[in-house]
Order: sequence, then structure tokens, then C-alpha cells
Amino acid sequence: MTKAAPPVKRSTKARSPSAKPFLRFYHSEALRVKTLAVLTTIEKAQDGKPHRDALAEIVVELTDSGLEYYFMRPLKLAKAGFFTEQSASLGMGAVKRVFASVIRNVIGHMDNPQLLSVCSSVRHLMK
Repeated sequence: MTKAAPPVKRSTKARSPSAKPFLRFYHSEALRVKTLAVLTTIEKAQDGKPHRDALAEIVVELTDSGLEYYFMRPLKLAKAGFFTEQSASLGMGAVKRVFASVIRNVIGHMDNPQLLSVCSSVRHLMK
């Protein structure tokens, strides 16, 4: 039997506003762990190309998570109604499939410096 990880404590100190506008979304701890593992694997590899598929899948999962957080979650919180939520969900499913195909195709053709650049961008977004 494994113990559940203790809840993450968030700072209650007020943060100073960023000089640049930004939006942030929260994703699961499991996705964070998976993301960091893939990024680290590519960053430590002599050649990250064998890990392109794994990076593409992480980017797809992060995109899906962001779309859920920024669009579907507020729609549910607004109690827009069953049919509206179902229509939106159907539309978002189509968008996610198209995004996933494009992401896999683009990342699947990247060379090592480009993969490292994507890794760096993802790490920057996680700060």
C-alpha cells in the first residue's frame, strides 16, 4: 500500500505583479512528473531525436490540459447548461485531434537543437 503524497502548500504571501501580462493554468501532479522526466531525458541525451514522440505526447497532453482549464472548466463553472457543454466538448474534441496531429508532425521532424528549444520553452512556462 502506497501513501499519498502530502498536499502541496501554496504560499499565502502576496506576489508582486509581473511586469509582463501572463496567464497560468494548473495541471495534475502526474503530468508534471511525466513532463519533467521527458524534458530531462531529452536534455541529457546525446541526441534527443529518439525521444521526439515522447515530447510530442507531452506537448499534446499539456495542450489538452490547458484547453480544459481555460475553456471547459469556466464553461462548467458558469453552468452554461448540458447542451452547451456537450456542444463545446464535441468541438473541443475536434480541435484537440487536429492540434495533436499538427504537434506530432512538427515535433516529429525536429532536430536536436530544436527539441532542446522546445524543452526550454516548456520549462520556462512551468516557472
